[in-house]
Amino acid sequence: MEEDGLKKLGLLGFLILLTAAFGLTLAACGGDGGGGKATALPSASCGPIRYEGDGDPEFIIASDFPLQGANRSLTTEMADAVEFELKQRDWKAGDANIGFQSCDDSTAQAGSWDSAKCSANARNYASNEKMLGLIGTFNSGCAKLEIPVLNRASKGPVAMVSPSNTYPGLTEGGPGTESGEPDVYYPTGKRNYARVVWNDQFQGAANALYAKELGLKKVFVVNDSETYGQGIANLFVQYAKKEGIQILGNQKWDKKASSYESIASRIKASGADGIFLGGIVCNNGGKLVKDLRAGVGDVTLLGPDGWTPISATIEGAGAAANDMYITQPGIPVDQLRGAGKEFVDAFGAKYGKAPNPYTVYAAQAAVVLLDAIDRGGDDRAKVSEELFNTDIKDGILGDF
Repeated sequence: MEEDGLKKLGLLGFLILLTAAFGLTLAACGGDGGGGKATALPSASCGPIRYEGDGDPEFIIASDFPLQGANRSLTTEMADAVEFELKQRDWKAGDANIGFQSCDDSTAQAGSWDSAKCSANARNYASNEKMLGLIGTFNSGCAKLEIPVLNRASKGPVAMVSPSNTYPGLTEGGPGTESGEPDVYYPTGKRNYARVVWNDQFQGAANALYAKELGLKKVFVVNDSETYGQGIANLFVQYAKKEGIQILGNQKWDKKASSYESIASRIKASGADGIFLGGIVCNNGGKLVKDLRAGVGDVTLLGPDGWTPISATIEGAGAAANDMYITQPGIPVDQLRGAGKEFVDAFGAKYGKAPNPYTVYAAQAAVVLLDAIDRGGDDRAKVSEELFNTDIKDGILGDF
């Protein structure tokens, strides 16, 4: 499903966003399921089962996003989109009544996804035999932990569709991946994971092409050392070099640091005319941007989609985020047509504002999963197989 559609869409699907600190109105960053009624996932991570259909929910699907920290407004809206799509189907997939739970893979202390929470969530999903599929995760590092657990689940692998994981190695080898990927995530030898978003082999190239378009000659790269951040940083370096851009360094930033003055000093001394920030805003990104602006001065800042929503970047960095360029995979929501425009209009009417781009991806991921359940029934293994028989025509994101 993923690869063919992405190759057709190519690099032109990336929206370049120029941030400004002023004038923006965006908001800121298991049991065994026995019997005929769905058993809820544990309340320690998941909200109650949402269901407004006839009778009782027989099965459930869930979303797995970080619902605390800088991305809270975005991820909460993404969970709303999953519920929105289920309501459009009268809470059914095929003949089955389907409930929905919104689950949190973050902690307040981390302000982002947490590895222990991701692992615990995955075990709960795998052990609840009434759970037919998962929308998530939001972060690629969390996906690396959850996919293998769901792949080994009882009664067959649990289908998993991500609206936002962009790390390439989850589904393919090649540039920007590690040895053994992606097979290491599928111990049964059968795939149960798909995504509806471009991976970073496309985004890294898009960032490099745009850096060249901006006239940058010498770029310093910093990364947050996480799966996503280090991966996109390395891909940017690879593609930037092909475009004739000199890479002056690729240094990690510590998300727990109280100051980034030393990084700023090193970058200033290097003579860089651009800085690429490979990572996510939740990892103390606001402070990093502030210190880079203060220590380096007037230099072009670029970042991948880990710096969205823009409001979260600005909330942490203030005016220092002015003129920072951020890539966002996909077509801007105001340019969607057909089913995409219909979703944007209907969702906007219900919630009073246009959806975030990743909210649109969450809705499309829900459609893919529910269609697979429609074809696969209550057989987990069959539902996972049906993910790869997906052929979307005039979907929310178009044809793929």
